[in-house]
Amino acid sequence: MRRRASLVLLALAVCCAALAPLLRWYAYPRLAKVPPGQYQETVLEARDATLLDHTDGMRPKKVDKVTIVQTLKGNVEASREIEAGTGRDVVVWDTLSHIVGPDGRTVSQIPERYIFDAHTQEPVHAPGEAVDGDPVRREGIEFKWPFFAEPRDHLYFDAQTRTSSPIHYVGPRTFRGMDVHYFEQTVPWTKVPMPKKMPVEGIDPATIEQSTGTTLWYTTKRMFWVEPVTGAPVNGEEIIQQEMRGGLAAGAPDGRLTAFAGHVRMREDYSRHTAALVAANRTKILALHTYAPGGLAAGAPVLLGLALWLEARGRRRADGEGGPGAGGPVSA
Repeated sequence: MRRRASLVLLALAVCCAALAPLLRWYAYPRLAKVPPGQYQETVLEARDATLLDHTDGMRPKKVDKVTIVQTLKGNVEASREIEAGTGRDVVVWDTLSHIVGPDGRTVSQIPERYIFDAHTQEPVHAPGEAVDGDPVRREGIEFKWPFFAEPRDHLYFDAQTRTSSPIHYVGPRTFRGMDVHYFEQTVPWTKVPMPKKMPVEGIDPATIEQSTGTTLWYTTKRMFWVEPVTGAPVNGEEIIQQEMRGGLAAGAPDGRLTAFAGHVRMREDYSRHTAALVAANRTKILALHTYAPGGLAAGAPVLLGLALWLEARGRRRADGEGGPGAGGPVSA
């Protein structure tokens, strides 16, 4: 019986020793990826913001709140079509930023299509990659950092300017009990395209710029708290300023009209939900990357030691039973 048990333990030790590197170096790189059919909604708010009132003489006004609803939907069919041509696991996110004023009216809507590698989060350039209907060619990351994000500067794509620039690693932080990387990016004042969806129906942004000479300018300070294992931001904030210059803004001081100015933060309930979701995904990734391979690697020598101990004990018992006097006492 001990011989059989030692053989079973030996076989388990060999399996554990083989599975540990297999999980870490073969299974993890293939299984750790962003799912193609993900759907997510996030609500952000800018309290005590400044917003251009298009219905009252184009004047900036202080408002209690501006709400930004961001929806993210994975386009599975589009990802399959691109995968067929690239041979890579590709994710296609169709996103929409819907900006709503304090009266519930739409200020603007900006759709995006973001195409990236499911494993590395590197952009994949394919037809359909766009911001507000304009074709773009992204460089760097957007929305999400790579798995096991490094504490260093990364190239980050800004959808307003359609350009990429470094987002700087500032240092470690703690957010809702999680150790995170904190990043900041400042985009200087830049002339940007006007949103195709305007607050007033029938207004063509291209016509406004061409006929009146009015241009839209933008700057922001972007802040992200990123959980490094998942590469997912658990919190994000932006201090945004938008101005109209020239044309319709010619009568304003310095020829500038504030179109929007505010500190955009994630709403509290969505912040809690995002942190809980990231924490759950972190555990899954660590189980595949660290916990399971480490446990198997640690268990292999333990099982091998038990197998050898049982085998040695069985041999000693057999030698004791078969030695001198093994047949019992002999009488005269």
